[in-house]
Amino acid sequence: MFSGAQISLYPMTDDFVAVILKAIAALEPYRPSFRIETDDLSTLLVGPPDQLFSAMRDLFISAAGHGGHCVLAATVSRGCPGEPDDPICTPINDSRYGQPLDERIASALRQVEAAPKTGQVVAAQFSLYPLGSGHHMDEIYGCIDFLKSSGVFERSKNFCTKLRGDAGAVFATLGEAFLRFGAPQGHVALDLKVSANSPTAV
Repeated sequence: MFSGAQISLYPMTDDFVAVILKAIAALEPYRPSFRIETDDLSTLLVGPPDQLFSAMRDLFISAAGHGGHCVLAATVSRGCPGEPDDPICTPINDSRYGQPLDERIASALRQVEAAPKTGQVVAAQFSLYPLGSGHHMDEIYGCIDFLKSSGVFERSKNFCTKLRGDAGAVFATLGEAFLRFGAPQGHVALDLKVSANSPTAV
């Protein structure tokens, strides 16, 4: 298994360098479990798939804490057959992701319910791609059923789903969608945008 994310932050402030560097520093607790590399386009996180969205949550909350409009864009992947297996990507928690669909939905809802509250409201839109599966639409429909019961579902949009709520619940929902839908050892990709403090009326 190889899992990780390429993440870009866009804080709408003249002081964007300091905001981004402070946010990257929020990843320090994750360094023992992740390979973290930053260049002029994005920060790469490679590590256990069940910790990816907690790390992205902490990164984004730090960046959004400056109070201005802030956006995170990420491409997240697990099980890509074009990448070598890496022991660092072994899940830390045994979550038995190969359960029947209804059991996975129930397990995912319990994880979202237990997510920590952060006090930071965010909006997110994402697309899930369970690749190489002959039943990919069953997985997507199952994921949509989960999202509609997650408590942070706002609406379906063309090509993606929109979530809104506390960052703790939103990132937990994204993580569960990424982990529990699609073949357990299959290739799954997720395209993600998260926004906080937007001046656009909702």
